[in-house]
Amino acid sequence: MPEDTTTRSVIDSIADCRPMAVGIDYVKEPISEIFGCNVFSGRVMKERLPKNVFERLLPTLREGEPLDPSVADVVANAMKDWAIERGATHYTHWFHPMTGSTAEKHDAFIDASPDGGILTEFSGKMLIKGEPDASSFPSGGIRSTFEARGYTAWDPTSPAFLMENVNGRTLCIPTAFCSYTGEALDRKTPLLRSIEALSNQCLRVLRLFGNDAARYVSTTVGPEQEYFLIDKKFYLRRPDLVNAGRTLYGSRPPKGQEMEDHYFGAIRPRILAFMMDCERKLYKLGIPVKTRHNEVSPAQFEIAPIFESANIATDHNMLVMETLRSTAEEHGLVCLLHEKPFVGVNGSGKHNNWSMCDSQGNNLLEPGDTPHENAQFLVFLTAVLRAVHKSAEILRIGVAGAGNDHRLGANEAPPAILSVYLGEQLTEVMENIIEGKKQKGTHGGTMQVGVTALPPLPRDATDRNRTSPFAFTGNKFEFRAVGSSQSISPANIAINVAVASALDEIATDLEGRVKKGESLNSAVQTLLQNLFTEHRPIVFNGDNYSKDWPVEAERRGLPNLKNSVDALARFSDPEIVKVFSKYAVLSKREILSRQEILLENYATTLSIEAQIAAGMGRTMILPAAIAYQKKIADSMVSLRAALGDNADVSAQKNLLEVVTNHISRLKRALSALDEARSKADEAHGSAFKRAKLYRDTVLPIMQECRESGDMLEHYVEDSMWPIPKYREMLWIY
Repeated sequence: MPEDTTTRSVIDSIADCRPMAVGIDYVKEPISEIFGCNVFSGRVMKERLPKNVFERLLPTLREGEPLDPSVADVVANAMKDWAIERGATHYTHWFHPMTGSTAEKHDAFIDASPDGGILTEFSGKMLIKGEPDASSFPSGGIRSTFEARGYTAWDPTSPAFLMENVNGRTLCIPTAFCSYTGEALDRKTPLLRSIEALSNQCLRVLRLFGNDAARYVSTTVGPEQEYFLIDKKFYLRRPDLVNAGRTLYGSRPPKGQEMEDHYFGAIRPRILAFMMDCERKLYKLGIPVKTRHNEVSPAQFEIAPIFESANIATDHNMLVMETLRSTAEEHGLVCLLHEKPFVGVNGSGKHNNWSMCDSQGNNLLEPGDTPHENAQFLVFLTAVLRAVHKSAEILRIGVAGAGNDHRLGANEAPPAILSVYLGEQLTEVMENIIEGKKQKGTHGGTMQVGVTALPPLPRDATDRNRTSPFAFTGNKFEFRAVGSSQSISPANIAINVAVASALDEIATDLEGRVKKGESLNSAVQTLLQNLFTEHRPIVFNGDNYSKDWPVEAERRGLPNLKNSVDALARFSDPEIVKVFSKYAVLSKREILSRQEILLENYATTLSIEAQIAAGMGRTMILPAAIAYQKKIADSMVSLRAALGDNADVSAQKNLLEVVTNHISRLKRALSALDEARSKADEAHGSAFKRAKLYRDTVLPIMQECRESGDMLEHYVEDSMWPIPKYREMLWIY
């Protein structure tokens, strides 16, 4: 059999690859000059709109107040002129359907004129509302196939922007997406609702502390985005990566991340060129990316922005993922955003750094320096503890997904058990309030909140805990369970709703006590003591990766929803429906719709993976293994022909037996996989039933196929192996 040199040729071509120069010169064109140049920002609006129109628009831009229809035409005309001046020919209502990606339909800025020519046109009506086909997007039963009408509605709180292409630009208008009957079919609408719900409850607490100036409270988010890069030539020879985003076969390389030499290591020139190109595009979109570095696993990297309001941060993170993917292609690379593209090395997450900020710019999770600030901070802190403790299932649902199941609970990600890390100082404060003990560094006797100041709490007062799923990190909480490919919207909806519910109960309690004549200090003291005591079990500063933690968590009564099917099954629980409905974030119908969509997505993802695993096993791995099997057998025959029947062929015989056994095992597993997938697809009943079948029957057999295929990789002659190996993809780029 002639030697297959394809992989060797690919490796040789990669070895000759050089960083791609894109002409970036920050001396001639500083970041400060290009930042936001493709954004129709508030600054641009102020320059282009009449003063009275801009002032009437400000409450909408800043606080989400209803748009004054009379200004829509003026804004639309200014937006059109700005976009056309910069080379745009089309506009699109850009939205986030339940597909997990973004969607867009492009329309030109033209209309027919009476003289047979064209006119440029973009009215306020066109700006405010669009009408895409809702039947072609997941709706979970809200829309039938023959019921096509759906609407996009302009979200003026997130600025419009221009997407550049080699042949021009398109004006993208961030929008919400809903059905003809008004239900949300996207991830933006419930996020905006949850932000408003949280703001309302935060203001109640702020008013109790005498803050009458704050008009609203926004949630701020800074999502750290992890990703893998591999050479495109390797990627195109891996059907599993092309179709599923993760490897379904592939044995661990001799060297993975054991040497710990990749994390924060020197960035290779080709990768740095990609990063700089990507950053420039993001700067032009007004996305404040700040950090870039090598991550723990080989071929893994991270990009992180400065904090922004949750709605804009969500839009920007979707743009970051799109830009990473498109820019990688230009550099001959492929960006893998799957949570676990490679077994045996770290997966990728998206650390969601979350906080609350009032309209005056005050971070509500900043400990502060005075007793008054301390008391307010502790009230908001207990609200977060209560939210995570009472609504752990909601937060778990917010990060559910087939891809994330491969990562959660592994040694690089937090477990599915929700707990909060406070650090030593804050934990000591909590314990002293519970016990009424003297706080170190304070004056006076027992810890009297609102009278005695806390000791200084610098942002780096304690060590960091990278194993905690929900860690306090100075003036924010880091929710580390979000998957790298996921929109951050569901996670932030979950946090916002859970904290809003907790603040509602806290505000009601304090308002009632104060109304009865109790002082605020006394009411806060009692509240904190009660809530810290009640929610002490959710605080865990230890090693969340420890084998003892699940046992301890169970003793504490903390839920452990290990996989997405179990988590999503809880979505329709009456208590969860009640919380979402109470704050008008999701109705029961919208919840049931999302539950079905997410369960169907889980089952469909595994169905696709199972088909790919079966196809690769039968058409790539088995043929290579059988060809190698024949090569061994032929060598035995040849050796005996040359040396006689007494020739020592024991080595070949042993190797042949091993290879034959793994071939037989793989064949049996592939047959079982086909049968299990057929039964799962033919199952009648709910989406939950189908997802459960895929989880319990199909997924384990896929693992059996992988184990056999990976064992064959260890034995089949290297030149005959049909797909690039980990040792090549993770290190050669």
